[in-house]
This record gives sequence, C-alpha cells and structure tokens, in this order.
Amino acid sequence: MSKIMVLNGPNLNLLGSREPEQYGHETLADVEAMCAAEAQRYGHEVECRQSNHEGALIDAIHEAGQRIKAGEMLGVVFNPGAYTHTSVALHDAIKGAEVPVIEVHISNVHTREAFRHHSYISPVAAGIVVGMGIQGYVLGIQGLIHKTS
Repeated sequence: MSKIMVLNGPNLNLLGSREPEQYGHETLADVEAMCAAEAQRYGHEVECRQSNHEGALIDAIHEAGQRIKAGEMLGVVFNPGAYTHTSVALHDAIKGAEVPVIEVHISNVHTREAFRHHSYISPVAAGIVVGMGIQGYVLGIQGLIHKTS
C-alpha cells in the first residue's frame, strides 16, 4: 500500500473559520478525513501535514522525494496557500526532489486579486486543480493516482 502525502501550507489550519465565504465552513480535519477515505478507495493511505513555515514544507517535499524513490509513496497533493505566489524555493524543491505534485487551490485564484494569478508551483506540478472547493483535494488524489499508475 503506497502513501500519498497531502500537504497544506500557511493559514490552511484556519479552514472553517477564515473567510468562510471564500473557503467554506469545512475544517482542515474534515479535508484530511475526506482525503483518507478517497485514498482508501484506491488502496492507498494518506499522510496529512500542514505548516505555516516554508522550510517545513520544503523538508516535507524532500522527504517525499526520498520515499518516492524508495517505492513507499506515490507523490504529493499540495495546497501551498500564499506560498504559491511567492516561493521559488518550493518550486526548486519539487523540481529537485523529482516529486509528482498535484497543486490544489480551494478557491479559483484566477478570479481573485491579480497577485494570485501567478504560481511558482504550476510549472513543476503534474497537474492543477483550482476553484473546486475542498472537493479539489479528492480530484487531486484521483489525478495523482492516474498520473503515477
């Protein structure tokens, strides 16, 4: 049974209370439970992590790269939050560790503020899901399984 890392960036620990009109009322725990159930449908397990710190996210990507090479993990479903628009370091980590990543955004970032229209993650992502609410995580898991099988 392979694992899928579900990785969430800054402020996603506030899901359910932060801007519910934009992000909904579901909590990060709800998202994690939904992801676990979806992965299980395909015979996989999820490992969920969240950090508000860029370095911790980079460390998780590096770890995922090692575990993928060892045959223990398929890849990462990643909502980098605001780091999407600012982090060349996350881009380089994904590329350097050769991690299949599905980039996920709960809201449609392309209909929001102009600074959210650019992603440093997209050029190194295997796929992108935007604007589908928390259901985007389920689509991300399905996409990762499809891309890596």
